[in-house]
Amino acid sequence: MSDDRIRIFDTTLRDGEQSPGCSMNLPEKLTLARQLARLGVDVIEAGFAIASEGDYEAIRAVAAEIGDTTIASLARTGIGDIDRAGQALEQARHSRIHTFIATSEIHLEHKLKMGREQVLEEVDAAVRRARQFTDDVEFSAEDATRTDSDYLVQVFRCAVDAGATTLNVPDTVGYTTPVEYHDLIRYLRANIPGSEDLIFSLHCHNDLGLAVANSLAAIQAGARQVECTVNGIGERAGNTAMEEVVMALKTRPDAFEGLDTRVNTTEIYPTSRLLSSIIGVPVQPNKAIVGDNAFAHEAGIHQHGVLENALTYEIMTPQSIGRASNELVLGKHSGRHAFKDRLLELGYELGDDEFQRAFKQFKDLADRKKVIYNEDLESIVGESVVTHEGRFRLGNLVIQSGTFATPNATVELIVDGEAQKQTAQGSGPVDAVFKAIAAITETKAELLTYQVKAITGGLDAQGEVTVIITEDNRRVIGHGAHTDIIVASGRAYVNAINKLEWTVGRKAADGPRGI
Repeated sequence: MSDDRIRIFDTTLRDGEQSPGCSMNLPEKLTLARQLARLGVDVIEAGFAIASEGDYEAIRAVAAEIGDTTIASLARTGIGDIDRAGQALEQARHSRIHTFIATSEIHLEHKLKMGREQVLEEVDAAVRRARQFTDDVEFSAEDATRTDSDYLVQVFRCAVDAGATTLNVPDTVGYTTPVEYHDLIRYLRANIPGSEDLIFSLHCHNDLGLAVANSLAAIQAGARQVECTVNGIGERAGNTAMEEVVMALKTRPDAFEGLDTRVNTTEIYPTSRLLSSIIGVPVQPNKAIVGDNAFAHEAGIHQHGVLENALTYEIMTPQSIGRASNELVLGKHSGRHAFKDRLLELGYELGDDEFQRAFKQFKDLADRKKVIYNEDLESIVGESVVTHEGRFRLGNLVIQSGTFATPNATVELIVDGEAQKQTAQGSGPVDAVFKAIAAITETKAELLTYQVKAITGGLDAQGEVTVIITEDNRRVIGHGAHTDIIVASGRAYVNAINKLEWTVGRKAADGPRGI
């Protein structure tokens, strides 16, 4: 297509969720889907319907609630996959089935054990089946950048003849370079009949750190859809970072011939923060666009230049991505209306139950902390969405520790609505709390990582704790925040155990989970 709009296909809920430990439960997926709709993405890939019952239900829930955005489900070319995707999308106002099969020789020989003609038959049957559910069918040739170009043309022609209108050219293992990718997109557009009426899409992984560069090169070659994730999360080294592509187009219209997206860029930073709160994975400080240091200037010559004219060292403003100043926003006397208005300014719109939980947490925090910053409110939103789900909830805890005492903790957990207590000793107060929680929940999980950071400055700052635990080859991330770092640690550990229980019900499909 020759139009000047780049479509943003967000796969945070599908490919992004495949990052180790980044699985989300249904309320978390719905919360993020609502924010992606406010952000203005064109397509939300809500999951892989046949992969698990959890994915299927999440797609159905997102499809039923999100009205103005196209909702997609991934599916392999098997009829069972296609039918399951179609069923999951039944309530979507705008639905898309995204079907894929590998096309490179290495995948055909070692994974699929199929010949080229068999693959063509699979593509034809899958796309025709998908068209029975929706007119919007996307086909992806997995590992396209390592596929013979002439055969790739053959595969895509087959998909188009069967009814596909979007052709995705994935760099599945992050192998290609910008020049190669640019040339491949141009070659495909020149050799596929009717290409002017098709949308060429790209799905790049970041194994060599080239996902964004490759995506932008493909756009310059005529691709009109970018498959990406918030904060660039995804399998292995991640996917194309949505915020980087969007702001590159916005900042350099001269280099991209005026191409743009319909993304509301002022929702970029709130979306990044919300995802980080949900999955408990902080954004690296030097991350482009949304990192803490993205608009920081420490060198004296830079500070002087910015004070004289921001354009000397800033090619975009913090406000353009919705990044508010770090200012006092509310106090303990603020009411529900003021609290709700401030959350809306930060890009958060909560359901009634979530809002009530968040407001209670805000009031509790305001009693302990004199100065409340935007970052505190962002943490509260994350807590209200993340920590309430699951069988276990942290109640009260008491610790004894110091140089003259053996650390021990008495912990109360609410288990399926009933309080249970346990006392345990440990090498330190956090270890004692974790052992008490483990005894109540009967978990055998191994603690891999324990990280603490202050959310804001000041002696009364909230501590934010992230833990990574593993059990039976399942690896999850837990997140918790509180002005008392021991309480924050207990919350994070309980959050992780709840997620561990959630993953038990996520039965993986017999095959690849993505492209």
